[in-house]
Amino acid sequence: MSPRPAPNPAEPQPDRFGSPLGRYFAATRPAFLSVTLVACLIGLASAWRSGIAPDAATAIVTVLFALVAHAAGNVINDYHDAVSGADDANTGRLFPFTGGSRFIQNGVLGLRQTGVFGYGLLATVVPAGLWLSWQAGPGLVLIGLAGLVLGWAYSAPPLKLVSRGLGELAIAACWLLVVVGTDYVQRGAFDALPFVAGLSYALLVANLLFINQFPDHAGDAAAGKRTLVVLLGPQVAKWGYLLIAILAYGWLVAMVGNDTLPQKTAAAAMTLVLSFSAGRDLLEYASEPAELVPAIRRTILAANLHGLILAAALAFG
Repeated sequence: MSPRPAPNPAEPQPDRFGSPLGRYFAATRPAFLSVTLVACLIGLASAWRSGIAPDAATAIVTVLFALVAHAAGNVINDYHDAVSGADDANTGRLFPFTGGSRFIQNGVLGLRQTGVFGYGLLATVVPAGLWLSWQAGPGLVLIGLAGLVLGWAYSAPPLKLVSRGLGELAIAACWLLVVVGTDYVQRGAFDALPFVAGLSYALLVANLLFINQFPDHAGDAAAGKRTLVVLLGPQVAKWGYLLIAILAYGWLVAMVGNDTLPQKTAAAAMTLVLSFSAGRDLLEYASEPAELVPAIRRTILAANLHGLILAAALAFG
């Protein structure tokens, strides 16, 4: 067996954390939780658009525990990628965007510590979800259960959705559920608006997962993790990014065109400049993933900015 490559100096090291609290907090990858905060804002704006004044207590609990659920998913994914060997085999990673948090590989946290922490975080979401269901209605139980199952099944056996080429579908479903669930807590019922408003955003979040698979594909393939990029190969898969982006923006424009969404939400389509320029870079550098950092940054910006504009247009348009 060849020795493991030396860690990137930018990656986390055990001596960088002065307290266990800081170490565990950093393991959740907090910088990447913004996509969940934005999804919650879209859900709150959707309810507000329907004339429902937000309840501060339930809104705060919803946002907080949606963030905890996302953090749990990040840690659980690190755990299962370590068990499968995918992160150990990943020498082409672009830290901090791909290849996991590197906490296990660099000895910051042990494998068992990470697993217990991740599933412990996931468990804390359950009582919060039950309290919110008591406040809002039983439909939230279905939304929460679906979200928990998807968050677990994304990387955990036996389903391992991301390893079966279903990761993008799971991610889009998860972030659409965040929008729908946040709206439901305020509205107390299901409504079409959060589904319609949240889909373009959820697809752009899925595109972030998709582009991140290109730097990781060699390690994923070595570990038997059959992502879409592994299944199709980088030169075929690269077209998938533009396809997902076209679906996202096409959906938004179609919903504005038939007056299902208010006209001002069309402003969120301006972010297609970011998505399409990132897609152009991916077409050029699909086989040279070390050049994809700017495209990944633009993908993150496109998703977050799209969601923020969408939320603002729903709330104040």
